[in-house]
Formats: sequence, structure tokens, C-alpha cells
Amino acid sequence: MTNDDVPIGRRVARWRVRRSMTQQMLADRLRRSKSWVDKVERGVRALDRYSVIQELAHVLRVDPEVLLGQQPSTSAGTPDGVDGIRAALARYDTSQAPQETDELRRQVGYAWLSYQHAHYGQLVRVLPGLLDTAQGARSPELLVQSYRITSLLLVKLGEADLGWLAADRAMSAASDDPILAAAAAISVVQALRASNRDRLALTAALTAANRILPALSCPADHGVGGLRGDQTARQPHDQRGEGEGEGAPARQRPPGEWAVGGTLLLQAALAAAGCGEHRQANELTDRAAGVAASLRGYDDPHRTSFGLVAVELARVLVAAQRSDADEALRRHSTVMRREGWRRLPAEYRGAYLVDVARAYLQVGDLRGAARALVDADSIAPAEVRCRPLARTVIADVARAQPAPAGVARLATVVGLTR
Repeated sequence: MTNDDVPIGRRVARWRVRRSMTQQMLADRLRRSKSWVDKVERGVRALDRYSVIQELAHVLRVDPEVLLGQQPSTSAGTPDGVDGIRAALARYDTSQAPQETDELRRQVGYAWLSYQHAHYGQLVRVLPGLLDTAQGARSPELLVQSYRITSLLLVKLGEADLGWLAADRAMSAASDDPILAAAAAISVVQALRASNRDRLALTAALTAANRILPALSCPADHGVGGLRGDQTARQPHDQRGEGEGEGAPARQRPPGEWAVGGTLLLQAALAAAGCGEHRQANELTDRAAGVAASLRGYDDPHRTSFGLVAVELARVLVAAQRSDADEALRRHSTVMRREGWRRLPAEYRGAYLVDVARAYLQVGDLRGAARALVDADSIAPAEVRCRPLARTVIADVARAQPAPAGVARLATVVGLTR
């Protein structure tokens, strides 16, 4: 069991023992009864007020975050350095001597790891130099990846328009490579959705998906909506490439390419839900599920994190978008028990939990919203503390009187309270 899984009462008991205190001694110092301490430690009595947790922490001589099972506080607010990224995107000088591809690949890999572990402050510092190096390199793949990472981070930090610019640069760098272009399109769609341009995002996602998953698409039937209701996902070994005739031999697509197509379908589903096209959103998630069912343990060269769990998380968010919070939360409780949940990157899980907190708010469940935010903070602190969207959700939950303990602490950390 990890520290994050240990109930708070058990943490209180452990620290009491470490401080060589009996339950009666702790009770006396808190001016409470021994029975109260015993119930807290056994989990019979909930510690749902931050002021009480602070009092306990003071007596036990630990930080409140330790009792709450949190990592040491991460600085809140947008990391400094976004202007440096903006300046790097504005530079077009590619006359510098190209760096060794292996070294650039190592730097790009480091940037991806920083992003997936939600180390956004660290990533902000390295991206300007990475962009300068990648722009002078002769590797479209690494240039596309560098722009994609930049776009994804900027969207997180509330710079959606600048993120769209970086994503558009990725599209240009992809040139005639359909898979690189499709991977870049994922970032384009996410930037458009973050800018509340869901209709444009839907068009972009389906256009890109249809190019690499032609067997799933029929744009003539539904305009930009794409897929027919009677079509089913073919298995990867049945997929034909574009331009291949009926008599041409089937060309096997690598699983990583199918993952890019499946991710585009999920992005299209979320955009459709944002447009109020709920039936189409459900159809698109069903098609994505068909793709995911054929993938098992594949390498993920395009960093999509696509799979059956990703599809189920998208179903939760689609249900929340159509204001069916009850279904969203029912699905959420199920998917959290799936083995694949913990294998997703910290960034992915943290971002999803912030969205789930919004769903809890829709049904007026402040404690549920607070739990989701606290869980997100324990998994990926920067997701909660650096993103403007998360700050808005924290503020909404913190308005309750009394505010749930974990969110009261988060509100203080991100500067929403005195």
C-alpha cells in the first residue's frame, strides 16, 4: 500500500506512536476525549475540516500535507518562462549547425517524460532551447514531437492560442507524412477544444482520422460528422492503405499508428459532445473502442496513451458533457478500479480527475469534487496548481462552508484564500 492509499486516521496513529504519545496524551493536548482520538484513528470519525487537521499536525509536529498523504507543496501558479517559449516560436533562424540526431532524440525523450510526469515548471525551462535546436535539425519526426510537446504544455497553462500556433507548426513540419500529420492533428484538436472551438475541432479530428483509418470513415454520409452508424472497426490486419484498390493486398498497420487514429476518434467524440452532438459522440467512442480492442501491449511511439481505459475515461467525460453526471460518476467509479488506470501517465490521470471534479459539481456533490481534486493533486500536483481551469474548480468547491479539508488546503496553496 502506498502512502497515498493509507487512511488519514492511520497516519495520525503512526505519527502519534513515533512521537511516543498515548491516545490519552494526544487527546489531552488537543483538549478532546480519548474516545475522539480512538475513533479518528480507526476511521470511524472523519477528519473533514482542515482547521482540525492543522491542529493535529501542530501537536504531532508534522506538516498538514503529511497527514493528508500529499507530497511537499509544489509552487502554484503558471510557471515563469512562457515568454521564453513564445520568443522561441517567433524565431525562424535555422542557420545554426544541426545537432546530432541521437542527442536531440534524447532531449525530446526527456521533454516527453517531464510532460507525462506533469513536471511543467521544469518543462517550461527546457522548451525554448529544445525548440531552437529542433528548428535547426533535419528530422521532421523530432521537430513534430517538439512542437507537439510545446502545444500540449501551453494548452495546460491556459495559452490555447499560442498552443494552436505550436500545433500548426507541427502540422507543417509533418509535411507529407500521414502519421506524423495525424499525431500533430491531435495537438491541433486539443488546442481548438481548449479555445471553445469545438466545431472546428470536430472537423479537424475527423479529417485527420479519416486519412489514416479510411475503413472507419464515410464523410459523404454525414458531412464533417464522418462515420456511419452501421460501420464497425476493422482489425488492424484488415486495414488497407489509402489508394489501395479492392484487389490490393491488405497492408498491416503498426499498432502505434492505430493508436493515433483511435486517439483522434476520442478527441472527435469530446469535440462532438462539446457541440451538443451527443449521439455522434457516443458513436465515435464506440468506434474508438473497436480500435482499442485490437491493441494489446503495444509500444506507444507517438505518446498517445490510447487503449481501452482511455476509451472508458472518454465515455465518462462525454456523459458529463451531456449533463448526465449520474452516468458519468457511475462509469468513473468503475474505471478507477481497472488495472490499466494506474499505468496511465500522471499527467493523463491528473487532468482526467480535474474534469471528474467538475462532473461532481454538476450534481452538487462537493465532497466528491473535493476527493477528485485532492486525488489529482496527489498524482500530479502541477495539474491542479498550475492550470487556470483547475483553479476555477477549486474556487467553486472552496465556496462551501465549511470547505472540505483537502480543497481548503488547495485553495490556500494556489492563493485563492488568505
